[in-house]
Amino acid sequence: MSDLATHILVYGYGNPGRGDDGLGPALVAALEPLHTAGLACESDYQLSVEDAATLAEYDVVVFVDADMNGPEPFWFDRVEPSRELGFSSHSATPGQVVALAREMFGAQVKAYALGIRGYHFGELGESLSEQASANLALALAFAQRAVREQHFDKYTRQFGVDSGRGCACDPQPEA
Repeated sequence: MSDLATHILVYGYGNPGRGDDGLGPALVAALEPLHTAGLACESDYQLSVEDAATLAEYDVVVFVDADMNGPEPFWFDRVEPSRELGFSSHSATPGQVVALAREMFGAQVKAYALGIRGYHFGELGESLSEQASANLALALAFAQRAVREQHFDKYTRQFGVDSGRGCACDPQPEA
């Protein structure tokens, strides 16, 4: 396909030391060793305004985070730039970082969010709950296929928060 993005960033964020909050970095850790052409992987505890410069280097970015209340096993949606104020220099939302990348660097990055359902947050410990681990496996299979096939907007219609798929979600995108 000639319309495939050449530079994709999967950016997982969350605190691996707080149970299921580490789902974003866990997905990145599982995806990174696959060495997929055109794919970069990064993770951190949280997003920051400095991430805007990094995003500006990519065609597509997929933000990955744990979700306390979303559909199981995961959801996938478009991230729209957001100029809402209220972030500090230490933490920002995906929409705010995308907006800054556009405003400061002229970036036209397409951004998406992959929310993986977690259940146990706040407990100290670097292990995922059994349920979250199962959701991570399904989200990883989805992420691998999404990066390979790059039908990101189609996937948002299938797996978006408002898609109604939730628990009935088949992690394999429709052909």
